[in-house]
Amino acid sequence: VYLLAFGGGLAGLWSLRDRYVTGPGLRERMRRLHLGLWTMAAICWMTVISGTYIVYPWYRAKAPESPRSRLLADPSKAAWHTFGMEWKEHVAWLAPILSTAVAALVWRYREDLAHRADLRRAALVLFVLAFAAAVVPGVFGAFINKVAPI
Repeated sequence: VYLLAFGGGLAGLWSLRDRYVTGPGLRERMRRLHLGLWTMAAICWMTVISGTYIVYPWYRAKAPESPRSRLLADPSKAAWHTFGMEWKEHVAWLAPILSTAVAALVWRYREDLAHRADLRRAALVLFVLAFAAAVVPGVFGAFINKVAPI
């Protein structure tokens, strides 16, 4: 859901320029952007927390038939754990942190974002980084699940 909503959030931030919207239109757009960005941040937090504390323990099990053990037992697949899962374990936390930062930035500066290109650009950069921090672990997870299913 987070990755699908990214396009709407990106379009909302990108088109948030004073020459594109009227005063009432800007207020309406900001309400939609606030709701969308905070919802995306909440979904991202729930995804990372549930992945870390519900799904990840199955992967990390000490049993010899666990996905982690199967990956590490085969030298040709060990890199999937040493790089892919380490990235997934740690870097994935950047996605909700950056998503929350974007939502807070939009909440704090509200309509000023339409008038200040520097703030809008900062929000866009953080938003794209949050997306990347969500996509890369997702891709690693999909590939790791193909190599060593849970």
